[in-house]
Amino acid sequence: MKLFGRKKAEPAAFVQTGRAVNYPFSDLMGYAPLGGHEARLYEALREAVPIIDAALLKLVRLVGGFEVEAEDEAAQGELEDFLLNVKVGPLGKGIHAFISCYLDQLLTYGTAVGEIVPTARRDNIAALYNVRLDDIELKRGDNPLEVTVCARDEGGKPVPVKYPDLVLMTALNPEPGKATGVSLLRGLPFVSGVLLKIYNTIGLNWERVGNLRFAVTYNPGNDPLDKAYARERAMSIAREWSEAMQAGASGQVKDFVAVGDVSIKVIGADSQVLDSSVPVRQMLEQIVAKLGLPPFILGVNWSTTERMSSQQSDILTSELEAYRRLLTPVIDKICNTWLRMRGFRPGVRVEWDVINLQDDVEGAKARLLAAQAFEIENRLIHGNS
Repeated sequence: MKLFGRKKAEPAAFVQTGRAVNYPFSDLMGYAPLGGHEARLYEALREAVPIIDAALLKLVRLVGGFEVEAEDEAAQGELEDFLLNVKVGPLGKGIHAFISCYLDQLLTYGTAVGEIVPTARRDNIAALYNVRLDDIELKRGDNPLEVTVCARDEGGKPVPVKYPDLVLMTALNPEPGKATGVSLLRGLPFVSGVLLKIYNTIGLNWERVGNLRFAVTYNPGNDPLDKAYARERAMSIAREWSEAMQAGASGQVKDFVAVGDVSIKVIGADSQVLDSSVPVRQMLEQIVAKLGLPPFILGVNWSTTERMSSQQSDILTSELEAYRRLLTPVIDKICNTWLRMRGFRPGVRVEWDVINLQDDVEGAKARLLAAQAFEIENRLIHGNS
């Protein structure tokens, strides 16, 4: 069924390197769930380690905004109004809200899925919907180049969607032969587990230091009378010490008076608390390196130079450009679908906002020096001629 009047694409030739499926129940093995334990692991990882959650949110914001220019000038005004006011999910509005959630899902799980929801008359797009990965599965076909998106019916059985052209799907760095992508957080569970163990130990140590435990020891002397009443004196000291501690807890000052050889020590005061700065930094370095963000953006104050910060910003710019290249086809498909539904000629151009992570003053100085160098070179060339 042709939804938008497009010419049916010519089927691809058989892939010679694809493995033939001879298993009699290959359909059961062909479904690939997108959610599951791995997805929940990444969700827990973002919740447990704040720097990971902050990094992903910053990446989504740093990718920036965009504008769409239609080749059909008559459609430009309506297209801009559609992109600004299209309904996204139950509460969102505008295509930027959809793309932000779409990119967040892509970075977290490695695969992002969305859906174009048309109106009942199929003459407009009613909403854009970010799909939960737990609600769908992928079915590999006989041709390795074909993948069918399946939704679960009331009985939980995966059923191919009726209009696959309305489904949006993007994979982040997919492995050869796989349709699903790789999460940006892959490789971090072990490192994050070590970091959480260190933090948990620090919390336990500070709880012990902040809530002191005392050892009160009474040593009877050589006097036979002291030894005879050692038990009674020990119980009296314990009672007096307990009352003094309870008074201190309620904000009162009460002295503790004891007779005889009594020693009071803090339990665990002699034990040395391990220095956690070095191992914590080592774990954070691995996390920051995997996320691709410069440390200063995440508020990590490591020693750095001005030139190093500039180079890190340039590397981050290339990372953001790569994410934009993944999102551009999704925006194109949404806009072209809307243009066809509205009867306009398809064809759009996505213009992303300029990424500027450098200091404007430094950039102006660089342009000034370049202009001065160009002028000096012209003078030398004309002078020699």
